[in-house]
Amino acid sequence: MFDIGFWEVLIISVLALLVIGPERLPDVARKAGRMIGKVRRFVNSVRSDLERELRTDELEKMLNQQNEQIQELKNILNDTASTVESELKETEQLVHALPDEAEAETTDTKKLTSDEPKPGN
Repeated sequence: MFDIGFWEVLIISVLALLVIGPERLPDVARKAGRMIGKVRRFVNSVRSDLERELRTDELEKMLNQQNEQIQELKNILNDTASTVESELKETEQLVHALPDEAEAETTDTKKLTSDEPKPGN
């Protein structure tokens, strides 16, 4: 957090010894240590909460993106299925129409062959 070197700590200790006095200095140091510990724990708690919240937001964004992609794939799949169904119906219609045309061609061929003179007559 703070960039405090050896000399700064030494100066603060000497000033604290002069201002507070040698009798009360251990109690004040103990209280200051406890306060610093509480502040550090609070800062770490806030930091971990923020990181957890950011991870949650990132996961929600990823989930939304994946849901959008899934929806796009569903739309593509539905379009493909409808296209295949329509192609299948067209093919079925063509298959059903072919025997009628083949029958008509066979009938036309029989008529043509019956009109031709038979050899040997």
